[in-house]
Amino acid sequence: MDFLTKKTKANHGEIPQYYVENDHEAIISPQVFDLVQEGIKRRGRGGKRHSGISIFSSKIKCGDCGSWYGAKVWHSNDKYRRTIYRCNDKFKHHCKTPHLTEEDIKRIFVQSVNRLVENKVEIISNIQMVREQLCDVTHLESEQERLNQDLIVLTDMMENCIAENARVSQDQTEYQERYNRLVSRYDRAKEQYETVTAKIQGQRSRNEKLGIFINNLKNQDLIGEFDKRLRCSLVDYITVYSKDDVRVTFKDGTEIRV
Repeated sequence: MDFLTKKTKANHGEIPQYYVENDHEAIISPQVFDLVQEGIKRRGRGGKRHSGISIFSSKIKCGDCGSWYGAKVWHSNDKYRRTIYRCNDKFKHHCKTPHLTEEDIKRIFVQSVNRLVENKVEIISNIQMVREQLCDVTHLESEQERLNQDLIVLTDMMENCIAENARVSQDQTEYQERYNRLVSRYDRAKEQYETVTAKIQGQRSRNEKLGIFINNLKNQDLIGEFDKRLRCSLVDYITVYSKDDVRVTFKDGTEIRV
């Protein structure tokens, strides 16, 4: 913006542009945002669009091809009507994984949760060790700050280079080479900064999820029937390999075979 005329002009590369974090108060907390993004990424890894039709949507994975199970209706027009769950790409990949009924899924859930609860003291202790060792971002934050200072310095150098060229007659080939070298250094530093920032966000998100998981598990007793609330708070997804090999992965990464 011109401070005299108040006119604005789009920046089409004349001067560097950079992103400023935490300049405005967030509408939602960074922790909530990161958790939602992790959920979106996780659902996307199955190769199918997430559907909210069933409480088991995007929660059961085929051990053969990695696709999600979906609900299918058998005998839709007669008294034998029932809903089963099978791999959405069963016929595309010729998967041998079996279908599951809702009763099967609930039984698997109850068995796995009870085995988790029976060993919760050891599991919580292991999670705490993971949080201490893998979720500490102190070193990454120092690296992030160093790279941020590099970006500030390089931005000033590029702006000075442009300003000098505007007021002092000089060889334009040499000027362009010098400017391009600064841009290359800036781009490399920016890429490193974004990589480190993504790692920090990922580790903070994982730390947040593990903390929530610990609190939920600490207060959990053995159960006798399926509980939708527990399914949402404890279980990440189920992987079906065969009728006798079904594994439940919990939100802390613990896997239990039932």
